[in-house]
Amino acid sequence: MTGTRVIGLGHYQPSKVLTNEDLSRMVDTNDEWIQSRVGIRERRIAENESVADMAFFAAEKALAAAGLTSGDIDLVVVATCSAIDRVPNTACRVAERLGVASPAAYDINTACSGFSHALATADHAIRAGAATKAIVIGVEKLSDFTDWTDRSTCVLFGDAAGAAVLTATAEGEEPGVGPVVWGSVPHMSDAVRIEAAHPFIAQEGQTVFRWAITTLAPLARKAAERAGVSMDDITAFVAHQANLRIIEGIAKKLNAPNAIIAADVVESGNTSAASVPLALSKLAERGDIKSGDPVLLFGFGGGLTYAGQVIRCP
Repeated sequence: MTGTRVIGLGHYQPSKVLTNEDLSRMVDTNDEWIQSRVGIRERRIAENESVADMAFFAAEKALAAAGLTSGDIDLVVVATCSAIDRVPNTACRVAERLGVASPAAYDINTACSGFSHALATADHAIRAGAATKAIVIGVEKLSDFTDWTDRSTCVLFGDAAGAAVLTATAEGEEPGVGPVVWGSVPHMSDAVRIEAAHPFIAQEGQTVFRWAITTLAPLARKAAERAGVSMDDITAFVAHQANLRIIEGIAKKLNAPNAIIAADVVESGNTSAASVPLALSKLAERGDIKSGDPVLLFGFGGGLTYAGQVIRCP
């Protein structure tokens, strides 16, 4: 069985910036209150872009970074919980715009852990010989599902997309995507909700916070163990950008002394399935992580679900 590696990254954010000061004119809140509780200063809001638009822009950038054309791709996977259309799925729309001829194309909805779930399924498909090269995208337009009169939730969310291109490793080459650690807590699934009867994001913030802080660090460490990578060697920890307090709490328990802790939440807010690839792509674009560096990815959230793996930076 072959392995896989990531060979290209890309991301996209809308141009409209919504600051904490802007929000203070919409609801009873202020910059100090927001930053002290969740660490967010601003977020991006899509005005004219759809979920499929943002996914396409990120995928196009990742494809160019990988040095491939659409004709090389035979699998497109999109992680999202905010696609309004049910059929066709977002993956098919992205594939059409990219010009991918006849790929396997499907969407995954595990909310904030979606990208790591999608990355794992693409990795498995390539390892099993069902695909050779894949584009994996995390994308959300959460502004469509945000109650802008609810100060407890409207300060949190933003819109964005991030993408990665995967390919099979050459014979004898070490895999660049490690084994996934994934799971869920079904009896706590209502802690984060977007339901038909109330089509806005609702969540039990303290429940999610306690679960994340007390449960997730050992699971993230297990992903490193399965990849055969010491925590001392992890170059960056890219967790779901839920809020800064959660990220810092998990990182402290993780004990990865040399790792950069991604904190894109400060400037992008919580972008659910887009947050991990968005933060990862930015780290690589800035040169904060180098080719071959081991990076620990870990998504968690609605479901409650979680998934993580170690990848080698392209």
